[in-house]
Amino acid sequence: MVSVNISLKKDAYEFLKSLKAEDKSFSEVILEFKKEKGNKNNIMKFFGALKDENINWEEKEKDMKMFRDSFNKRMKETAKYMEKSRK
Repeated sequence: MVSVNISLKKDAYEFLKSLKAEDKSFSEVILEFKKEKGNKNNIMKFFGALKDENINWEEKEKDMKMFRDSFNKRMKETAKYMEKSRK
């Protein structure tokens, strides 16, 4: 398999990362856009989706961090509960 390195802006990387599951590579995520209908216009529907100048991105990042922290805390608590119930 041939590899090619590319550079992405941080926003583009974060967008791809948000679409990526643990069991998928970034290449697979990108190729899913191609598979949707084999039409390059499908990815075009996302162009400009994040350009709204009225979005407070710092607040969005803060909210997402709080959500992730809360989710991770609940997952740890659930894992502990499940581990205790196995004993």
